[in-house]
Amino acid sequence: MLYSLLYPLHNLFSGFNVFRYITFRCIGAIVTGFLIVLIVGPHFIRLVQRNQVGQVVREDGPESHFSKRGVPTMGGVLIISAVVISTLLWVDLTNAYVWLILALTLWYGAIGSIDDWRKIKKKNSKGLSARGKMVLQIAGVAVIGGILINQPGFDTSLSFPFLKDVKPELGWLYIVFMALVVAGASNAVNLTDGLDGLATGPTVVTSGVYLLFSYLAGHAGLAAYLQIPYVQGAGEVTVFCGALAGASLGFLWFNTFPAQVFMGDVGSLAIGGALGVVAIIIKQEILLVLVGGVFVMEALSVIIQVGYFKISGGKRIFLMAPFHHHFEKKGWQEPKVVVRFWIISIIFGLMALATLKLR
Repeated sequence: MLYSLLYPLHNLFSGFNVFRYITFRCIGAIVTGFLIVLIVGPHFIRLVQRNQVGQVVREDGPESHFSKRGVPTMGGVLIISAVVISTLLWVDLTNAYVWLILALTLWYGAIGSIDDWRKIKKKNSKGLSARGKMVLQIAGVAVIGGILINQPGFDTSLSFPFLKDVKPELGWLYIVFMALVVAGASNAVNLTDGLDGLATGPTVVTSGVYLLFSYLAGHAGLAAYLQIPYVQGAGEVTVFCGALAGASLGFLWFNTFPAQVFMGDVGSLAIGGALGVVAIIIKQEILLVLVGGVFVMEALSVIIQVGYFKISGGKRIFLMAPFHHHFEKKGWQEPKVVVRFWIISIIFGLMALATLKLR
């Protein structure tokens, strides 16, 4: 919005020329997203407290989590609102990619809000059924994917780190692959969101890494030099990633131990879906496994635990899944688990950035 309103005035005042630069607008989106959450956060927390929108804790979870009952939840509404507002303020509104990302983010946020509200209303940890949630997630991806692959010049081949000449073409099957990536990322973030700040920290790291990749993918010269796919218009996705990083950083202010508010499924499903579709658009889908390594690690721990439990007749590999609960059961204090997972997330992010020079 600011780009459309102020950049045309650069002929009258040269200072408005800064709105031309994606880097400037990205920084603006980061700061705006952060400040919106920081300023509105206390009011939002009081609002949900008055309306008794409190966290519901699963009965079979760690005993240390029972004290979290009633802590304000659905903070994802605050994150999503800040992301949408700051993105629309600083992005070029003619960019179709950003509108598709925002649409899917809002759709996944709506799914999460229904899930959260059912849990709160029934006062148990069972919201939407896993099947119902998955159907809604895939339906959203199918619509966005159908629009996306019909965008002029959109590439439906896969890009692999380290293997620059390996680019299998999927055609319409790319929508199926997209559903796996986006829904998988969404549910992985949802599984990670089990401790104070645990999902929020890696979200800042992951969105920060994809911020850089989006900028590079949208710059023809830099993309060619680094041998990564060039996606015309992907540069504006940088602004969205900045807004997500800023809003998440602001939310961490209230979500860090001991949390004053939780993001809920409305936040975790939307954030994971957003990161997934960003990875798709900038053609770094496979790299999401590394960039979001903590999310993948958490999801795999559940898959391995459930699979092994079934084939072994009731035995477990981990003391409890997702993975972060395993360390809680081993006696680690919650802040220690969270900070160490943040450190791992940063390492994964740095490894993903290193792939830019290893192609």
